[in-house]
Amino acid sequence: MRKYIFFVLLFCTTSVAAQYKTLYDFSAPTIDGDTLHFSSLKGKKVLIVNTASECMLTPQYEKLQELYEEYGGDDFEIVAFPCNDFGKQEPGDNETIKTFCTQYHISFTLMEKIAIKDNPPPVYRWLMNSEENGTLDAKVWWNFQKFMIDEEGKVVDFVRPTKSPLCDKIINWLNE
Repeated sequence: MRKYIFFVLLFCTTSVAAQYKTLYDFSAPTIDGDTLHFSSLKGKKVLIVNTASECMLTPQYEKLQELYEEYGGDDFEIVAFPCNDFGKQEPGDNETIKTFCTQYHISFTLMEKIAIKDNPPPVYRWLMNSEENGTLDAKVWWNFQKFMIDEEGKVVDFVRPTKSPLCDKIINWLNE
């Protein structure tokens, strides 16, 4: 009987350990100081991107807004995390960043400025680590790396920083 109980406990422990987190397990502060509970995005595809105001890729803000205007709403959300880690190209504070983004008429979710390299916030540790997300390991290479999250809150893939938010990989994913 003891062996039976041991194996049942071992099986249950192993099953629990194999369960990976989803996006819905996280929350983070928005640029306005509110808290975004990612569970509020259940049922939506989500594109998470680290951004910077002084990067040669900064015009991607315009493309992100175009993508959001085309697909955003009930089925899709963009969540942007300003970050100064790559080339020190986001030196401003949250208010400066928010003001800068007005020129692109941003209507998608803009988060509080973060650091990714030395101490990534929990949601970015999850995005980059297959042991947490169950899908992939993905180092963030530069500003404007885009992570694709499905309607169940699972990491699907990522798109390198130099690829446009309007690239075929993202558009095809959104149209699936």
